[in-house]
Amino acid sequence: MTYPSFVVGIAGGTGAGKTTVSRLITERVADSVTRIPLDNYYRDLSHLDLEERAEVNYDHPEAFEWELLRDHLETLLAGRGVEMPQYDFEIHNRKAETVTVEPTDVIVVEGILALYDEAVNGMLDLRLYVEADADVRILRRIERDVVDRGRDLEGVIDQYLSTVKPMHEQFIEPTKKDADLIIPEGANTMAVNLLGEKLRNEVEGEGARTWEREELERELARERSADRDSAARPGPE
Repeated sequence: MTYPSFVVGIAGGTGAGKTTVSRLITERVADSVTRIPLDNYYRDLSHLDLEERAEVNYDHPEAFEWELLRDHLETLLAGRGVEMPQYDFEIHNRKAETVTVEPTDVIVVEGILALYDEAVNGMLDLRLYVEADADVRILRRIERDVVDRGRDLEGVIDQYLSTVKPMHEQFIEPTKKDADLIIPEGANTMAVNLLGEKLRNEVEGEGARTWEREELERELARERSADRDSAARPGPE
């Protein structure tokens, strides 16, 4: 594997498509990827009962144990494994068991506030912000929480209006200023293909460790221009 690992941070609002982007850009290097979901670093709230835990604002930066995430990233970058906590959304708390995570060529840190912490940002080689329309995001949030996590619709909507939306505006959306690239509409095909190729080059030792936002935007602009030129050419009769 390359040493140290190439670390990608993927942030964006709830339901924006972060997991989809993460999966698509790493398809070509799937066996060389370690995934670090930010959700696993919600603070241990075992000292609270279930009703109290249900009232916690999980979209606020203070809901996360940043110290542990920093320590784990530093350890992985040093070439050593970590015991990553696991989170149970139904009980709003960590599970008793952890998962052993070993460093690989590419490490992906994914979550709503993946670009929030300054120290974590300093360990990222590539910072992505996934952007989607608010109406799309709330519909995805409802589907995920009601269908996948067994929550009631009224509670999901109330949580969105009381904490998710205001926290997005106050803390999450401002982090896109630190992104090397903003990916619109969840999973923009052109951006995903470009990033997937760059990650493959990193794994094969052919990539440049430092990527500038302007460089990525120039490459995307060239791809769009080539696409438009191709579409404008007359096809066969």
